[in-house]
Amino acid sequence: MEEIISTNGFEGLGLSETTLQAIEKAGYTIPSPIQLQAIPEILNGRDIIGQAQTGTGKTAAFGLPAIEKIDVTDRSTQALILCPTRELALQVCNELKKLSHGKKGLTIAAVYGGESIMMQIKDLKRGMHIVVGTPGRVIDHLERKTLQLDGIKMFILDEADEMLNMGFREDIEHVLTQAPKERQTILFSATMSAPILNITKRFLTDPVHVKITKKEVTVDTIEQWYYDISSSNKLEAMTQLYDLNELKLCLVFTNTKKKADEISEELRAYGYKAEALHGDLKQSARNEVMTKFRNGQINMLVATDVAARGIDVNDVDGVFNYDLPQDLENYVHRIGRTGRAGKLGKSFTFFLPGERYRLKELERFTKSPLKRGDAPSKKQLVDFKKTKLVDKINALAQTDALKPFEALLEEYVEKGIDPKVLTAGLLQMVLKDISTVEPERRPRKESPYTERGGDRFGDRRSSGDRDSRGGDRFGDRRSSERSAGSGRDRFESRAGSNERRERSGGFERRDSGERTERAPRPERSESRQPDANMARVLINLGHRDYVKPRDIVGALAGETGIKGSDIGHIDIFDKHSYVDIPKSDIDRVLNGMKNNTIKGKSVSLEVQQ
Repeated sequence: MEEIISTNGFEGLGLSETTLQAIEKAGYTIPSPIQLQAIPEILNGRDIIGQAQTGTGKTAAFGLPAIEKIDVTDRSTQALILCPTRELALQVCNELKKLSHGKKGLTIAAVYGGESIMMQIKDLKRGMHIVVGTPGRVIDHLERKTLQLDGIKMFILDEADEMLNMGFREDIEHVLTQAPKERQTILFSATMSAPILNITKRFLTDPVHVKITKKEVTVDTIEQWYYDISSSNKLEAMTQLYDLNELKLCLVFTNTKKKADEISEELRAYGYKAEALHGDLKQSARNEVMTKFRNGQINMLVATDVAARGIDVNDVDGVFNYDLPQDLENYVHRIGRTGRAGKLGKSFTFFLPGERYRLKELERFTKSPLKRGDAPSKKQLVDFKKTKLVDKINALAQTDALKPFEALLEEYVEKGIDPKVLTAGLLQMVLKDISTVEPERRPRKESPYTERGGDRFGDRRSSGDRDSRGGDRFGDRRSSERSAGSGRDRFESRAGSNERRERSGGFERRDSGERTERAPRPERSESRQPDANMARVLINLGHRDYVKPRDIVGALAGETGIKGSDIGHIDIFDKHSYVDIPKSDIDRVLNGMKNNTIKGKSVSLEVQQ
């Protein structure tokens, strides 16, 4: 449930008694600013431009009026909600089901890639009043005639900026043109870029602009700290900060799925209850991980940004930005996972030596300063653990818990064991990972990662950030991120061209800011060196099938959940195409595209050796 931060009730917003009871049952008490402003306007039938970020209550802001306006006697689909990812689509669908409790006969379904389309077709044939889906899968259903938009009264775009970033602009416009012109259109976006404004001008009628300012979005109950730290010291610093701040439930954000797996494995090797959450996991596995996290069975969840879109846990007391987010928007999304429901939260952001310039960007964007912190020393950790042990023993001494052990102590003394030796032995077992003379961490389990020594973080330091050659795996990528503001990979320039082009879902952006469609090249450039981290995939569709780069990007991102920005070079020929896919995503892409289509035509993929 999203955080509610206003002080007025829902009673005066024009909602029915049935909906008010559902709101109370769902746990909402007072509306947030975006809900106060948007709900009455949507109920009045106005088109809305909502500028708000995750954590401001926007799902209920558009969901409550949508539920209110559904005619349950009409079995047609009356509201369509587009979301950028399947995680968000599922989250929105589940939230609407909670908020619609009591409105008998109301049906809601989520449609997205990565799951059986036949089960979704079965749901749609039964008649769904509200459909929540990703652009690619929605278009699939439209082309199969399994989703009809004739009865659409309300069209909602959630996180429109993220959908554009993933290359879904043409898909969004295509779906909008299929819906009846006499409809209500609601668009929510964290930012108002030129492409977003173009969509609002073309498809919205006399819209009301509802905006939540950065000051309202930034959570005052979060302490924001930053640390200048090398890649090889990140894991050690994070675990020490976790211990010293006595965190119980925390999120660790990374930029890649592979890094999430590596960090979670390293954490488990040191005895922490940690799991990874990312797009390569099947939905059942994700649900299992999230259940463990909510129940406290794991206390450190290592996640990528896309996977974390569906995380909704109120008791998170700390967030680690192990990697800096590639987009500043994601920083607010990340830290907004803590400090909820009036509780104090803490965020810890790690800056590599070459990333320090981004600190000012973050502070300008959030309009709040970050406090500089120093990575804890071993002495601090030793002193902390000593003090905590004494406190724990004193607390036990106030109860009867020690009485059974007093008799055992006497038994050992009678056997001739010196009490000092016994005490020292017990301390060694309890505090085996520290020493007052030469502090060292507890013994590690066998780890697949090479270690380096020679600084104060000792043996516990992670080397997961380095490749097998000992270099920094992300060194080359960081320079790319600095030169391309969003951190996305770029389409390479044609030979002889000085124009800089950034890839953005099948488009090129010139230095002037003008966006133009990239004309596919007929063959691979001889000068282009293959990326060792990318795999070449053959697709059975080409020019004769009227396939364009944006179609391939949109289909792969929509059906498999990978980011459009992660997709590499695309070559389109007459009867087939080639696309570069990160090797870590290959299985996910191949499985996600089984029995799927691009532009309504069956597609098959084959990895090239």
